[in-house]
Amino acid sequence: MPNNTAMQAPYYPIIYVRGFAATLSEIDEATADPYMGFNRGSTVLRQDHQRKAVSFIFESPLLRLIKDHNYIDAFQGGGYLDEPAKVPAKSVWVFRYYERASNLLGSGERVSMEQLALDLRAFILKVRAATCGDDEARKQAFKVHLVAHSMGGLLCRCYLQNICRYGAPEGYDGAGLELSENGPSPHYVEKLFTYGTPHNGIEVLGLNVPDLGPIDKFQLANFSRSRMRKYLKNDKEAVPVNSLDGAFDPHKCFCFIGSNYKDYNAFFKLSKQVTGPASDGLVMMANSYIEAAPRSVAHRSHSGYFGLVNSESGYQNLRRFLFGTLRVMARLHVKNLELPPGVQEQYDNKAEVRGSYYFDTVTGVRAGPNYVLHERRYDQASALLRTYDELLKEQKPVYLFTGYLTEKARHASDQALMFMVDIGLRVPLFEVNRKFWFDEHFEGFMYQEQIALAIRDQTIRYGLSQKDGLGRAPHKAEIVEQAGKRVIKIPIGTSLNARPGFQGELELLVDSWQ
Repeated sequence: MPNNTAMQAPYYPIIYVRGFAATLSEIDEATADPYMGFNRGSTVLRQDHQRKAVSFIFESPLLRLIKDHNYIDAFQGGGYLDEPAKVPAKSVWVFRYYERASNLLGSGERVSMEQLALDLRAFILKVRAATCGDDEARKQAFKVHLVAHSMGGLLCRCYLQNICRYGAPEGYDGAGLELSENGPSPHYVEKLFTYGTPHNGIEVLGLNVPDLGPIDKFQLANFSRSRMRKYLKNDKEAVPVNSLDGAFDPHKCFCFIGSNYKDYNAFFKLSKQVTGPASDGLVMMANSYIEAAPRSVAHRSHSGYFGLVNSESGYQNLRRFLFGTLRVMARLHVKNLELPPGVQEQYDNKAEVRGSYYFDTVTGVRAGPNYVLHERRYDQASALLRTYDELLKEQKPVYLFTGYLTEKARHASDQALMFMVDIGLRVPLFEVNRKFWFDEHFEGFMYQEQIALAIRDQTIRYGLSQKDGLGRAPHKAEIVEQAGKRVIKIPIGTSLNARPGFQGELELLVDSWQ
């Protein structure tokens, strides 16, 4: 057993909280798996130079945390490690909340989200006892990272927004859970990472699933916004359901979102037909994030062989969010959009002109294999969509992504943290007075560029692939210090005489993370 049990940021115990199981047989299947899916990897194919298919293995989040960051598995000898103050802080735990509802190890009776959140409280205190014992200094430093899939993220929010703010709900037993009766209780959570969590509920054919009350044998109401407001203790209509409502810092949360609805096949066999594009097959992308929280998108499905949890992209975002040292947030400021001449004339003459621009964005890092951290593409039905008026009249910057960089990925030759941003802007097929305008241009991408960034302690350099080559960053960026962040703006766009055309600035805000 490792002797290093100290709590040292950012390497706190990690607790995995799995997602929804609909039927009792699925609950039993989940309960029979010790790690409840966190140990499942995946195999994909890549082509080598001879066009031969070569397998590319992702071992699983659990194994990669053990291999890359020296975490240990908290299971040993048929159960959890429980010798007080002897378990390393760098340990991975699985909150097996479905046990009490299974036929294998429990009563076969489902329990409410409020009860599961109380169970999570008891589990966190169990982890504290195992890692800290009665050592007051360790207990003062104790924190955990919560990593949750799907409904598991809502369970974590119920814990943060309800149990830790208001104590045990009426009719529930909070004995021994160290919950204050006169105000909020410490939640011990440092960070929350969610995979495919329906933070704003689940919609079927555009309608939020209903709360069917006592006839809801599968507890689908857990994804109904009316029921969510009850277990999240959010009864203020002015506060969105996907808001943490001040219970937890949204910047300490990260939402990993799927866009591949075609590869999802679970309890709802028709889910990919009823949710369709801009979803992971079960949860719409627009419902998959916490208000004001950083997020990224991957072309992965809600679960299964091509699921979010068992993906390299998901793991790379997870490890960088938990342990990274730099945070990079990107926004695009559109300065000018040149319409095709005929469309411009119609617009100037007060005709009703409609057209939405698609923004492709891909980000990645160069660290061994080239890892993609974020991917929103037109051909995957996940690109960002903004109207002409939003971009120019309202001057709304386009939020692109938030990513995290780790010291372990520094380039060996010059100690730079390398980062890549692909940006594409697709000009739409315009509508003039509600009729398509076919006369002047081909629908397609009017601008595409890959921007390479080399971030060092004192400098940030960049390069544009069409001028400087792929992966090169020869230009020193001008850095402005703003509220503890390094801000750079890179001018991008088409030539000034292009019609249609675009000019703008990619704004990057870089600051220390942890």
